[in-house]
Amino acid sequence: MVEFAIVAPLLFFFFFAAFEFCRVAMIRHTVDNAVYEGCRRAIVPGATAADARAAANNVLGTLGLRATTVDVSPSTINNQTPELTLTVEVSLDANTFVPPQFTGGSTITRTLTMQRESSNL
Repeated sequence: MVEFAIVAPLLFFFFFAAFEFCRVAMIRHTVDNAVYEGCRRAIVPGATAADARAAANNVLGTLGLRATTVDVSPSTINNQTPELTLTVEVSLDANTFVPPQFTGGSTITRTLTMQRESSNL
């Protein structure tokens, strides 16, 4: 019984640490997917920056992520816009299961630039 009392806290620590690392990896992959889907939505003819933000936020919503920022550049898209850049930033402090002092204010940021399909080059 003494051995269990010594080993159990370590086992629980490693279990919860592995769980948290998996959660962060899942957030990272979701941010990658959100930036791609948002950018892909905005490069088609007739799309707006609001469409891109909505598509990215829809993907981010699948995990219920909070404290997210979606930035579309340029903010106005027209037929002369040659390319579009979308940036998604997610704070780990608000989206992990551990207390914020362990994440240290870290954020996951992804940026993607795509050429528009209707751009007149």
